[in-house]
Amino acid sequence: MGIEQFIDNEVKSNDVVLFMKGTPQFPQCGFSGQVVHILDYLGVPYKGLNVLESAELRDGIKVFSNWPTIPQLYVKGEFVGGCDIVREMFQAGELQGLMKEKGLPVKEAAQA
Repeated sequence: MGIEQFIDNEVKSNDVVLFMKGTPQFPQCGFSGQVVHILDYLGVPYKGLNVLESAELRDGIKVFSNWPTIPQLYVKGEFVGGCDIVREMFQAGELQGLMKEKGLPVKEAAQA
């Protein structure tokens, strides 16, 4: 399986996928850590994929999304954005709305 197929499969078979540096338990960059913190706060189940484990994955996700930076968040197969976009959406209550709109559970305390 090529890297694009792998990425496409991960994005389509998981409701929420975060391509990040490090793991959800041990983020290895501040931006990835911020997105993990937001997702954990929302209580949304997600899969974290560590791009530091594979140069092919790190380069492949940038091509796949046509987005130059990591982390990258996908919800129900759609590219949402990187750290700044996710943070701004969260602060505006839009990320919570998107998750609920897509049928994903959001902790009550996290709802706007």
